[in-house]
Amino acid sequence: MLKQRRMIADQIAASLFEAEAAIDAALAKTARLAGVMPGLRADAGLSALIGQDAVERASEAIAALASARRAIVETHKELDLAKTQIGLGAVMFGEPNEKPPSLSAEPQRVLRAIRRAAA
Repeated sequence: MLKQRRMIADQIAASLFEAEAAIDAALAKTARLAGVMPGLRADAGLSALIGQDAVERASEAIAALASARRAIVETHKELDLAKTQIGLGAVMFGEPNEKPPSLSAEPQRVLRAIRRAAA
């Protein structure tokens, strides 16, 4: 049973990482598109009015992709919780050091040693 849960978790993790990478790639490519349009328009000596709607639509696409990225990050957090619920809390998926130490919204307290006060 544990072996089956691990195999399922591996498949879900692979799909999650692919989705995250696809959204990041789309976001980067769309941002590049939005960035080159004004410069190329200026290089061609065209009025700023030319292509304004296209720049606005690309900007809307960037906002939508940023929202999609937020949703996939939240999906990642939820799947991390589900992993613990099915008994795989000690199992790590993906590359080491890929995730921050805590995905929770609550700040983590860090304890440190202090010197003893002089008596």
